[in-house]
Amino acid sequence: MQSLTPSSRGGWLRGYWLPALLLVFLILFPFIVGALTESSPFGVARGDRMVMRGESVRWQSVLIEVYILAILAMSYNLLFGFTGVISFGHALFFGTAGYVLGLLLEYTALETGVALALGVLAAIAVCGALGLLIGFVTLRLKGVYFAIFTLAVAEMFFIFFGRWQLTRAEDGFAITDLPVWLDPSQSRISFYYVALALAVLTFLFIRRLVNSPTGAVFKAIRENEDRAQSMGYNTLNYKLLSITIAGMLAGVAGILQVILNKKVGPELLGVSYTVDPLLMTIIGGIGTFSGPVIGASGLHFLDVFLRDAELVIAGITIDIANIWALLLGVIFILVVIVFPFGIIGTWQRRRATRKQRAVTTGHPPSA
Repeated sequence: MQSLTPSSRGGWLRGYWLPALLLVFLILFPFIVGALTESSPFGVARGDRMVMRGESVRWQSVLIEVYILAILAMSYNLLFGFTGVISFGHALFFGTAGYVLGLLLEYTALETGVALALGVLAAIAVCGALGLLIGFVTLRLKGVYFAIFTLAVAEMFFIFFGRWQLTRAEDGFAITDLPVWLDPSQSRISFYYVALALAVLTFLFIRRLVNSPTGAVFKAIRENEDRAQSMGYNTLNYKLLSITIAGMLAGVAGILQVILNKKVGPELLGVSYTVDPLLMTIIGGIGTFSGPVIGASGLHFLDVFLRDAELVIAGITIDIANIWALLLGVIFILVVIVFPFGIIGTWQRRRATRKQRAVTTGHPPSA
């Protein structure tokens, strides 16, 4: 087994010290906030239960939502950014996974732990099957035709679950029983670490997949599908694989969302859960690994900090919540103008340009 040389160890440290430092910070985050705000990251004891209150617990919820959106955005980026297939129906997988899990938890007589395990497995399997079926039927369509078809399928599911009386139609239903260790209302810190672990594993899985020979074909399809076909690749099979994996990962995000809110409703199938990951991917950088994570974090933190804020102009107070959609559109336009390839994509291109210029001129690039 080959050992790392000092130079290779140094290269590893130079390449991964920032992600490692960030991961350590996120692991310690509940305790850091608890120490700064003098609040318990475990909640407040009341009898035999823990009441979720305090700044540490509140910020755990904010970060959990970031992890969920990051998983959703990364799954969308696998399909759109790395394979070049744009979909307007990604919310289909997100919401369907939530309904499958909720149905098994609330509408069966299974023991809670068993229902949860079966629900998670069934939700991911159903999302994979949906992705495979939709892809097999429609991936021969290209461009906007495929995108519109996926939107239509997602809207069909939205209308169906919004009128299905078994699940209380548009009101949805609550999840009343979860294992204590995973219940966000009793042990939020445990759920925080579960969501963090799944976000990290999703990132590592997509990175490994895209850097594999299969990922090379994904990128070839994105750049020029006809040329990939002329090289002998069955591009339909690879696109089927991409949409199936993307659907299963989006299902993981939907499962986490349902557990966090303990609520299942047709809003999970709303178009916002397709538009949001699309915006996050574009803002962060299409076809980059960390871009969707940056986009999801930035947009969600802006929502948290600005949605309840007020803007005073010429003595007139404006509630930002009433103009949030407009403000989000302005932010998106500004980001696209300043970062035409997304935040990470633009930074990578400029860095590559500086390196190329340094090689041409013989001068090392400035820091």
